[in-house]
Amino acid sequence: MIPLMLNLRGRRVVIFGGGEVGRRKAAHFMPEADVLVVSRSFHPDFEAMPLTALECDLDTVTDAALADMLSGAFLAVAATPSPSLNARIGRLCRAGGVLFNDAGGGVADVTLPAVARGKNFIIAVSTGGSSPAVARWLRRRIEDEYGNLDGMIALQQELRTLLRESVPDQTERSVILWEMLNDDEIWAVLATNPDKARKTMIRKYAP
Repeated sequence: MIPLMLNLRGRRVVIFGGGEVGRRKAAHFMPEADVLVVSRSFHPDFEAMPLTALECDLDTVTDAALADMLSGAFLAVAATPSPSLNARIGRLCRAGGVLFNDAGGGVADVTLPAVARGKNFIIAVSTGGSSPAVARWLRRRIEDEYGNLDGMIALQQELRTLLRESVPDQTERSVILWEMLNDDEIWAVLATNPDKARKTMIRKYAP
């Protein structure tokens, strides 16, 4: 599989299954996508989520009805407790040209990564479905170890702007930016005093 960052704004994502797994998948897509959740029952948290919920007994619905639900979808997630139902949804997705994710680990076009997200960054971690627990563990390690990443990105952005005005050579600018990124003093100060970190950055690296 090839990792990509996709802009899903205005795209339809259909999630089959309204339990805890379906809730997590809906939360993953909700910041951007138009999310439809189809299920016989729904996790209580769905009431507060800005999405469309369609009550339906997926165990008895016809293939034609499922295909109608998939009409216009960019991606579908099968998050039901039934592997056979998830596989059936996958077959209909492939027939209709809809990207498919099987939350139960079945054959799929798409795997959903564990995501660490800040104001200025998104980091996605995946094991290709082999071990979701490892992906979540690594995401948490990233969040714990680099809790000040947003602050560092903001400093890098500001320093890049300053260097463009005073250092004409791009290679030299890259060396300075890399040195600042590896500056333990700035990382340490960022945790408690972002303004001091900024002043330190300017003093040490802005000509």
